[in-house]
Amino acid sequence: MQTDIAIIGAGPVGLAFAQAMQGSGYTVTLVERQPLAALAAPAYDGREIALTHASRRILQELGVWDRIDATQISALRDAQIFNGPSLFALRIDAQLVGVDQLGYFVPNHLIRKALFEAVQQGREQGRGDVHILSESSVKSIATGTHQHTLHLSDGRHLSARLVVAADSRYSETRRMMGIGAAMHDFGRSMMVCRFAHEKPHEHISWQWFDIDQTLALLPLNGLRSNVVLTLPPHALQALLAQDDAAISADITRRFAHRLGAMQKEGPPHIYPMVGVYARRFVGPRYALIGDAAVGMHPITAHGFNFGLQSQHRLATQLWTAKRRNHPLGDEAFLLAYERQHRLATWPLYQATNGIAQLYGDTRLPARLLRDGALRMAQAMQPLRKALARHLTQA
Repeated sequence: MQTDIAIIGAGPVGLAFAQAMQGSGYTVTLVERQPLAALAAPAYDGREIALTHASRRILQELGVWDRIDATQISALRDAQIFNGPSLFALRIDAQLVGVDQLGYFVPNHLIRKALFEAVQQGREQGRGDVHILSESSVKSIATGTHQHTLHLSDGRHLSARLVVAADSRYSETRRMMGIGAAMHDFGRSMMVCRFAHEKPHEHISWQWFDIDQTLALLPLNGLRSNVVLTLPPHALQALLAQDDAAISADITRRFAHRLGAMQKEGPPHIYPMVGVYARRFVGPRYALIGDAAVGMHPITAHGFNFGLQSQHRLATQLWTAKRRNHPLGDEAFLLAYERQHRLATWPLYQATNGIAQLYGDTRLPARLLRDGALRMAQAMQPLRKALARHLTQA
């Protein structure tokens, strides 16, 4: 089989990139482990994605935003950060940058569903030439000067002029192409689960760095929120071994009854806390996007946004190269993508890891330093304005 662009992974970033290349005149083939039925109707995975204004614009340009059920989109108005048992919070207000809200919370599975529908509709309307090889994975890659050949798990071979990896932060194809990655295992896991609560959240998100745990509250519509609890894996396992009533009581206690009684709704989902940053984002006729390039610690809620931006930057470079009559996979345009995406992600990736380590330190000096830093930041409006601008990307 022959294609112009092979995309490894039909997750949200891989699908977004395929949609971005519709109408380019290039043939695009997605290679995905899951069956088509799972892509068409993704299962709920517990994740509420915090989308910035910039990410909303990208989804609108791709014809995806209006496909998402508006009743499932929750406003992220403001954000507040707590340290320890103190009621003092660093408040980040949307109005500091002249917008009504910092961003939007959207269920991950609904974003994936909308992206798949957009890609499928483009195919049906003849606007693009996108094919999906489902229930298939890449076993090895034979590199070449003019194209690479993917050896697939079903025995087929797929040759492509450009290979784009979007197969998670644990990317196998990244390794096959000889690109290393710096991986930081934080030794923690996070539980995400929906809870109902008695008191209103006012659409304000919480990030609470408490002793021996980190809590996040992602406000949803009504008296509901997605709770994110970060603990050592064994502690999470012990918590989840209890029944729903005990888990609800435990979470209520962890939130110090600030939202009243909290009631578990739906199953919890567990994810390991591992940050990843690829040594390179591109190679000869090869590129990394999404978590395969940069897998962020979720403390910033920017991992998905960076993923969307990565495919947007790469697609923009490929479209520019085509308009200027440069061949697909031209090294200069791939390197331009790498420079842009590294400049946008490296500082925050490093800062995030440093913050995660500082706020995971339970020693008294670290706790005092954190408290002092939050109080200083609250007193500095220019800093809070910069944080709001960073969160909104308006």
